[in-house]
Amino acid sequence: MRASRLSSTAVALSSALILSACGGRAADNTVLRESFDSGDTFSRTVDGRAPDACEAARRTLLSQGYAIARSDDAQVEGNKNFQPREDDHEQLVLRISCAPRGNQALVFVSAVQDRYALKKSPTSASVGVGALGSVSLPFGSNDDSLVKVASSTVTDAEFYRRFFQRLQQYLPADAGKPAASPPPAVPEPAPAATDQG
Repeated sequence: MRASRLSSTAVALSSALILSACGGRAADNTVLRESFDSGDTFSRTVDGRAPDACEAARRTLLSQGYAIARSDDAQVEGNKNFQPREDDHEQLVLRISCAPRGNQALVFVSAVQDRYALKKSPTSASVGVGALGSVSLPFGSNDDSLVKVASSTVTDAEFYRRFFQRLQQYLPADAGKPAASPPPAVPEPAPAATDQG
């Protein structure tokens, strides 16, 4: 009797472990895909100072129709709206960070694509009807609202390659060139001696 209880307990425990392991694997699927490899999809080293790199990033976004939500010497954030279908809306948000790296700047960029769907909720209004009291009648108007239905980080390497290519065009022309040393001082000629006698 005792042995059968122990065996049923062992079966129940092993079943629970198997189920939790399966659930854990599904839950950690996104984490397992995140490899932190050494690729440079989201970052590049560019010539020049970090503030110049962030200003170049700001101009890059402006040149493509992005609205700038934030901009300073270390960070830039911009967004752009799209409407691929009548009831679907998308927003692309780019966040750029600039950090000094010796005589150069390290630029990090991440793009997030948010998707919204138009949700219609019909409204009704109460109408007073004498002895019956008030009656709710649906009207044709709708309170439409956009609801976020998906959000994902853009991982397309070609998208980021084009961004950094455009950013290079807005860096200062002299970025990365060593500062020109001042010309050597030319000694002033000594005043000519005059003979007073």
